Amino acid sequence: MNQVRNLEPKIIWNHFEDLNEVPRASKKEEGVVQWIIDFGKSLGLETLCDHCVAQGLGNVVIKKPASPGMEDRPTVILQSHLDMVHQKNSDTDFDFGTQGIQSFIDGDWVKANGTTLGADNGMGVAASMAVLSSTDIKHPAIEALFTIDEETGMTGAINIDNDKLQLTGSILLNLDTEDDDELCIGCAGGIDTNVSWEYEETEAAGTGMKLVVKGLVGGHSGMDIILGRGNANKIMNRLLYKTREMYGVRIASIDGGGLRNAIPRESVAILKVHNVPGFRKHIIGLTEQIEAEYHNTDPALRITIEEIQVPAKAMSAAAQDALLAAIYALPNGVYRMHPQIPDLVETSSSLARIIVGDGKFTSQSLQRSSSESAKMDLANAIRSAFELIGANVQQGGEYPGWEPLPDAPILKTMRKLYENMFNEAPNVRACHAGLECGIIGKHFPGLHMISFGPTIKGPHSPDEKVNIKSVDKFWKFLLNTLEHIPNM
Repeated sequence: MNQVRNLEPKIIWNHFEDLNEVPRASKKEEGVVQWIIDFGKSLGLETLCDHCVAQGLGNVVIKKPASPGMEDRPTVILQSHLDMVHQKNSDTDFDFGTQGIQSFIDGDWVKANGTTLGADNGMGVAASMAVLSSTDIKHPAIEALFTIDEETGMTGAINIDNDKLQLTGSILLNLDTEDDDELCIGCAGGIDTNVSWEYEETEAAGTGMKLVVKGLVGGHSGMDIILGRGNANKIMNRLLYKTREMYGVRIASIDGGGLRNAIPRESVAILKVHNVPGFRKHIIGLTEQIEAEYHNTDPALRITIEEIQVPAKAMSAAAQDALLAAIYALPNGVYRMHPQIPDLVETSSSLARIIVGDGKFTSQSLQRSSSESAKMDLANAIRSAFELIGANVQQGGEYPGWEPLPDAPILKTMRKLYENMFNEAPNVRACHAGLECGIIGKHFPGLHMISFGPTIKGPHSPDEKVNIKSVDKFWKFLLNTLEHIPNM
């Protein structure tokens, strides 16, 4: 039997395990959308979907009337997203399209076997399900909003159709924060910069070589960008820069990174090398420097090189030089700290994905900022570096930030409840991640919003884990909050 289901509170963990049996990659959520619709209908609750009739995919709302004695309280929207990041270790044999997540207990944590766990945002979904299915919880009227595609553009929140969902709540509790002592009251906006470029290939001479950057920690490119972790795409570019001139290196292909909002952990380059001994020495020397630089943040970082079959073609000399120079020029990581809020990143960029091969180059990067003007300034810096080599740059998927309301009654209530329950003050802060609250707040001006959740480490990576005790803490805090929802 799965021991995770025996953890307390069982109502949370069992809903979480049920959810983890359903494949739910971003943009492939048809199955989980139908699953949550069936869940709502099985409880006899009003269940609505905004785009399901036309597309088979959409946001879902499940409505539950107030418990006896709570009818006079404001309606509360419990909001979480159905999709999860699908990432696995390179040596893990797993099919996200057909298999359920294999979770297990490791000390104080629940983890997955070589894949992402889906606690982001499965724990929020499970908590909403627990409130909906309960028979003994005091709560005001509940509108449980389950959005789609949060992880690859927040298009579910962007395309909310309230004529179909009929949301009436005045308070929104977003259950998607990753530290159990945190009450989040603001977030960064973001924009995607996607690049495509065609280049000439030639039949350069040389020995086939495979260069690999691996073992980086990775993580969420918003929440974890402040930690200074290595970016596999930037490290690979550093290794290859100017090597054509020095050792006759020609690039056949590069495959680096994965998801747009994850710090890239691995990169693989297939090369033709004229001066193999010189290139090996160059890589060994740079490896020692880079591993020393990232010893604290990425202790498992490894750079390997091996001889392979000679690839047929490689980039032309001019194309290779131009591309490596452009990538080297890109700002990456923290660009500016917030000038007024301590320890908060204001503006950042993450070069998430690079693909080179067959005469085509593509890249994906994500710029985030709590300042709209700074966000666009950085995005244009990325754009200009690629436009200088004649690449096609498309920017889109833009979403707004969420402006804090430090005097909101719900914040005052939750702060006091937290202090009374846990004998300490909560960490009230804004975050650098792109929460859906900013977009939802544009749909529903005047909505009072708070984001909170259990402690989750390593989201968006196979190292993802959720703290067991924090889930119990989060659940009790959520129940106490619902029981004491203030009148607006």
